[in-house]
Amino acid sequence: MFGLAIHGGAGTLPRADMSAESEARYRAGLSEALAAGFAVLERGGSSLEAVTRAVVALEDYPLFNAGRGAVFTHDGQNELDASIMDGATRKAGAVCGLAHVKNPIELARAVMEHTDYVMLSGAGAEEFALTRGLTLVPRSYFYTEARWRQLERIRSGEAGLSPLTISHVGTVGAVAADAAGRLAAATSTGGMTGKRFGRIGDSPIIGAGTYADDRVCAVSATGHGEVFIRLAVAHDIWARVRFGKRTLAEAVREVVLEELPAQGGEGGVIAIDRDGRIVMEFNSEGMFRASRVAGEEPVVEIYRARPA
Repeated sequence: MFGLAIHGGAGTLPRADMSAESEARYRAGLSEALAAGFAVLERGGSSLEAVTRAVVALEDYPLFNAGRGAVFTHDGQNELDASIMDGATRKAGAVCGLAHVKNPIELARAVMEHTDYVMLSGAGAEEFALTRGLTLVPRSYFYTEARWRQLERIRSGEAGLSPLTISHVGTVGAVAADAAGRLAAATSTGGMTGKRFGRIGDSPIIGAGTYADDRVCAVSATGHGEVFIRLAVAHDIWARVRFGKRTLAEAVREVVLEELPAQGGEGGVIAIDRDGRIVMEFNSEGMFRASRVAGEEPVVEIYRARPA
């Protein structure tokens, strides 16, 4: 049973503040990315290719905090991070601090497949991108007016607003199981609005924001990166299933609804096992998410279902 799940970040706009037009645009972006990844699985392609195509589509959609539409640093720049992991081999690739790579997830995959390294950063990563023929773009490509206004609000010291309030909204990710039972996970982000000093969050950290192992599950996370790193969230979920004999749903709920809040961490994860069972959980008001398994219709959601 093959399947795909994607996320566009946790910590969404409060339901009361989400206009019908905005919701429709977010849903359209999620639907397009889900379709791009699921098409790979339908034609017998690999989970690795499916998560790559899904995340590329999300990076290209300007409402999400990844690729075009990434948030700005305190200095008014974009610094992009991404990671990917192949559950069949447990090989992984990651990049951080990018300024010109159009699709960071493609570079993360190139690191995994064409180097002996796991993570490359900054100018060196972009030099490697040139050797692989990946598309580089001017800094202006990533600019959106909405993200610039967010930075200005942070810089102004607006009362009650902190970088964490709006930072992790929009980080993107995907997990997939293909027809052969192979798993993969991928995550991409622009980081934290107003971040300084080259700060790196959990998205490019294998075991924190991304993890995949065919024997157990694949996980992609979104949220308060510092807490996700300290708790090694993606790996913790894997370990609870692998050694703690939890079901995937139990492991996800324990980590997201118990461990993260205990450390002041807000966010969520998507996860899948080799049988295509999908779990999506979050402790914020909402999480942009979508999923589809073979033989079923796609599901696109933002908030929790209203009580009956």
